[in-house]
Amino acid sequence: MEHSLKIIGGTFTLLTLRYFVLAGIPFLIFYLVFTPYFAKSKIQPKNAINKDFIREILHSLQSTAVFALVSYLVLRTPFRSYTLVYDHLADYPGWWVVTSLVLSLVIHDTYFYWLHRLLHHKQLFRLTHLLHHRSTNPSPWTSYSFSFLESLAEGAVLVVIACLIPMHALTIVLFAVVGFVINVYGHLGYEIAPRWFRHSFLFDILNTSVHHNLHHSKFKGNYGLYFRFWDRLLKTEYPDYVDEYDRIQAKRFDTAKSASI
Repeated sequence: MEHSLKIIGGTFTLLTLRYFVLAGIPFLIFYLVFTPYFAKSKIQPKNAINKDFIREILHSLQSTAVFALVSYLVLRTPFRSYTLVYDHLADYPGWWVVTSLVLSLVIHDTYFYWLHRLLHHKQLFRLTHLLHHRSTNPSPWTSYSFSFLESLAEGAVLVVIACLIPMHALTIVLFAVVGFVINVYGHLGYEIAPRWFRHSFLFDILNTSVHHNLHHSKFKGNYGLYFRFWDRLLKTEYPDYVDEYDRIQAKRFDTAKSASI
């Protein structure tokens, strides 16, 4: 028992470090040090307040504890024998590490989309998802600000992925880092996508900070996490998303001014 607690505690410490580094650095850059420089990239003109940030951090630590427990279940208990997690990189070709990472993100996005829509059901919303939506103007700290029940549901995706595709522990770590970085970008409150992104095929596939920010400000639509696929297929994407994205980018790059010259 003592050994298990040490492992869970160590995992919680690492995940907490991930949270404060990967969410804290963008917060420092965009909300404290270089705020005037990025003013044109701000999606909503209003600002969240310190009370919001404190609430988000405290609930994110609760979520992190839940995720540490789920990780322990998948990797350190007899349940692992029911998963496809493997020990040696040589068990699969080297390219499978990257391939399984991409597949895990696709699975996660599908899982998240349907879970997200379920949590917006009127019978479940107040009990599970309302806490996350108290952040109507999200920041990097919002990324893991979930209720306990939502944390359990969100963390369970690792069980699903580990049972569906072979994954090495390295891939699981990469999934945890890459997924969280994208999550922070979605909650950043600033749009930082490069100008060329709008006219590339990637724009039709990937979500942006504007995309998820609209979900927080409008409460409906834009349920996807990484990709636009499910929202576009099932017509749950906010109808003015592209116009709003273009408005923010025009403000960032002064394209309206440039076009008039």
